[in-house]
Amino acid sequence: MQIEKTSLPGVLIIVPRRHGDARGFFSESWNDKTLRDSGLELPEFVQDNHSMSAAAGTLRGLHFQSPPHAQGKLVRCGRGRLFDVAVDIRKGSPTYGQWVGEELSFENGRQLWVPAGFLHGFVTREADTEICYKCTDHYAPDCDGAVAWNTIGIDWGLTGEPLLSAKDAIAPALADFDSPFDYEGPFDYEANI
Repeated sequence: MQIEKTSLPGVLIIVPRRHGDARGFFSESWNDKTLRDSGLELPEFVQDNHSMSAAAGTLRGLHFQSPPHAQGKLVRCGRGRLFDVAVDIRKGSPTYGQWVGEELSFENGRQLWVPAGFLHGFVTREADTEICYKCTDHYAPDCDGAVAWNTIGIDWGLTGEPLLSAKDAIAPALADFDSPFDYEGPFDYEANI
């Protein structure tokens, strides 16, 4: 697997190898041993999620799950194409409020690792886009939260208004948000990458 650092320490791009022939391809989208051998040790995953957005321009986010059930997410696109975003919301972090985005598609096979302490969101670029992601903690509705998608200066590449959920449409602005996360220093799992 290829591992790339982003401009936000802790947020990584992971690109699994694809082995193709006339039938198509085979890829290990997750292999703990391979990543450990590469110097990357991510937390244990306990839940897999899969969602589909019927319309291009569907924006989901920016979401987080607070302690004690904070979630890290390893995100990939199962079908279609999306723009995936992570935003640092750890109080005291030198990159607080900064974001990084990556195009994930079925074609490119790229994955984005979004650690706990970061907002996560995406906008679909094609109809019937599927997103698949592994989580480091189970869903806990009492810890579920959101920040408004349009209050951070993210260039979503939209040509019109996005399709939002009712929850996302009323999320607070980042400036009005009191983050439950504290910066605890650099991520150890990046040391050998």
